Amino acid sequence: MMAELFYALPMAIVVLGAFVLMLMSNIEGINLNRLNLVAVFFLMISLVLEFMSFGSTHEVYLFEEVFGDSFILDDFATMFDLMFTAGAILTLLINNDYFKSRDYISGEYFALILFSVFGMMMLSHAHELVTAFIALEIASLSVYTLVGYHKNNRISAEAMMKYMVLGSMTGAFFMLGTAMIYGAVGSTALSEIAFYVNNREVEELTLVIVGASFIMVTIMFKIGAVPFHGWIVDVYHGAPYPITMFMASTFKIAIFAIALRLYLVGFASINSFWTEILQVITILTLFGGSWLAISQNVVKRMLAGSSIVHSGYLLIGISSLGLDSELAASAIMFYLIAYFLSAAGAFGILSFIASQSKKQMRYEDFKGFAHRRPYMALLMSIFMLSLAGFPSTIGFLGKFYIFTSAIESGQIMLAGLGILIAFISVFYYFKLIAMMYFYPSEIPQKKLPINISTILIAMMGLIVVWGGIGTSLIPFIPGADGFIDIAVQVIRSLR
Repeated sequence: MMAELFYALPMAIVVLGAFVLMLMSNIEGINLNRLNLVAVFFLMISLVLEFMSFGSTHEVYLFEEVFGDSFILDDFATMFDLMFTAGAILTLLINNDYFKSRDYISGEYFALILFSVFGMMMLSHAHELVTAFIALEIASLSVYTLVGYHKNNRISAEAMMKYMVLGSMTGAFFMLGTAMIYGAVGSTALSEIAFYVNNREVEELTLVIVGASFIMVTIMFKIGAVPFHGWIVDVYHGAPYPITMFMASTFKIAIFAIALRLYLVGFASINSFWTEILQVITILTLFGGSWLAISQNVVKRMLAGSSIVHSGYLLIGISSLGLDSELAASAIMFYLIAYFLSAAGAFGILSFIASQSKKQMRYEDFKGFAHRRPYMALLMSIFMLSLAGFPSTIGFLGKFYIFTSAIESGQIMLAGLGILIAFISVFYYFKLIAMMYFYPSEIPQKKLPINISTILIAMMGLIVVWGGIGTSLIPFIPGADGFIDIAVQVIRSLR
C-alpha cells in the first residue's frame, strides 16, 4: 500500500498544487511571480519523484483493490509524465516575463495549467477506456479555458469556441466507441479487450473494430491529422503564446500516450486493419500540413501548420506498427522526445519575444534579428534546423528512425514521401533563418538578458544538438544513443 501511495504521489502533488493555487488566487497581495513559483515548486517535486521511479519499478496497477486495473504504472507512463511536468515547468519559467506583461493573467491561470498536467498524467497511466476519456476531458477542458483566457480578445474567444465545440463533438466519438467496445467485450479494461481480441476471429470483431475506429477519430482530431485539422492554425494563432507553446510541445504528446497504449496493447492483434486508412490519412496530413505552413506569413501560424506535418511523420511510425516493424514503436517514442525539445524551444523563443511586444510576429519582423539578438537568433536557427530534420540535430535522427521503420515495414513509397516533405519543409523553416541573417536591421544590437528564460532556452538548444551528435562521453547526459535506449526501454515496459 505504501509503495502504491509513493507511485501515485506525483499525480497527487500536481492536483494538490492546482487547488492550492486556486485558493491563493483569492488572497490579495500575492503577485504573479509568487504564484508562478508555487506552480513550479509543485511541478518540480512531481518531476523529481517521477525521475526517481523511472526504470526502477515493474509494471503495477495503482490501488488495484479499489480501481481494479484502471491505472497502471510502468516506464512508458513515467516517461510521458516526465515530459508533461518538464513541459509545464518550461512553459511557466520561460514565460514569466510574458505573464507579468499581460494584465489579464491571474492565479487561476496557473491552476488550470496544473489541472491540465494532471489530466495528461492520468491519461498516460490509463489502462481502461472510461478512465482515459475522463483524463482526456480534464486535460482538454483546462486547455480550452486557457486558449480563451483573455476574454476581451476577440481572436482568443473565437479560437476557444471553435476548439471547445469541435473538441467536445469529437470527444463524443470516443465515448460512442467505448460503448460499442463494452457491448462486445463486456469490459472497457485494455487487458480484457486484448484478451477478447486475441481469442476471436476477425469476423467476430466487427463491433470492436467500429468502436476502435470511432476512438481513432478522436485521436486524429486531437493530433491535428488531416482532414480533422481545421482548428489547428486558428486555435494556435488565437491562444496566448505560452498556451500555444504548451499545446504544441506537451498536450500533443499526451494524445500519443493513449494512442500508443491502445495500439500496442488493447488492439495489438488487429492494428493491421487500419494500416491502409492510416496511410491515406498520413499522406493527406503531410501534404495538407505542408501547404498550410508554406502559405502563412505569421510565424506562429507557420509553426502551427508545421505541427500538422510532424503529426504526419508520427503517423508513418504508427502505420508501420501495423506491418510488424520492430523499430516503429521506439522510433515514435524517440521522435516524440525530439519534437518535444524542438517545439518547446521554438515556441519558447516566440513567447520570450512576445513578452516585449503585443503584436503577432510575421516573417518580416525577424529581418535583421541576428544583428539585434545574435544569440537568440542562433538558438532559433538550431530549433528550426531540428524541426526541418537537418543533420547533427535530434530532429534529424527522429526522422531517420521513422523513415527506417517505414522501410523495414515495406512502406517504401511512404518513406520516400516523408523525405520529400522534409525537403519541402526546408522552405518555410529556412525562410525564417534567412530573414534573421540575410537582411539588415536599423535597430541597434541588444544585450541578451541573462535570466531563467534565456538559460532554459539555451539549455534546450544544447540538448537538441547533443541529441543529434552526442555520445556517452558524459554519462549523466543522454546523447543520441542514450535517447534511443530510453525509447526502447519505455516501449518494452508496455503491457
